Amino acid sequence: MAVSAGSLAAEQKTLHVYNWSDYIAPDTVANFEKETGIKVVYDVFDSNEVLEGKLMAGSTGFDLVVPSASFLERQLAAGVFQPLDKSKLPNWKNLDPEVLKLVAKHDPENKYAMPYLWATTGIGYNVDKVKAVLGKDAPVEQLGSGAEAGEP
Repeated sequence: MAVSAGSLAAEQKTLHVYNWSDYIAPDTVANFEKETGIKVVYDVFDSNEVLEGKLMAGSTGFDLVVPSASFLERQLAAGVFQPLDKSKLPNWKNLDPEVLKLVAKHDPENKYAMPYLWATTGIGYNVDKVKAVLGKDAPVEQLGSGAEAGEP
């Protein structure tokens, strides 16, 4: 999650969010609006390329965007985000320090981004079937080595 260059002003009563499709519950926006009195304009994207194209075009009007870590560095270099004001994020102290370290690989000092969702993809395979296709010397032990574990 990152704060866009057109960040929500204190007197503003509308929050413009750009997020991945299906990342929040159907009632999240309505519940937020009811609880805070802040209207939400919620737009979605379905790929990093769509998000990046819109951000790099400039002046999107979004207050909050949810980029992937893998694209974050290029977007930061382009200056499309503004620093987080951590004084307005009282629950920052509750974020997992180890996850913040992973985010810091893309955003040193966690200045512009914070963790929002974390995903892991599991892959199951049948060793006998893999060896039948790739041969008896197929390096199946490397498939579960965890060499890339922990990389966002």
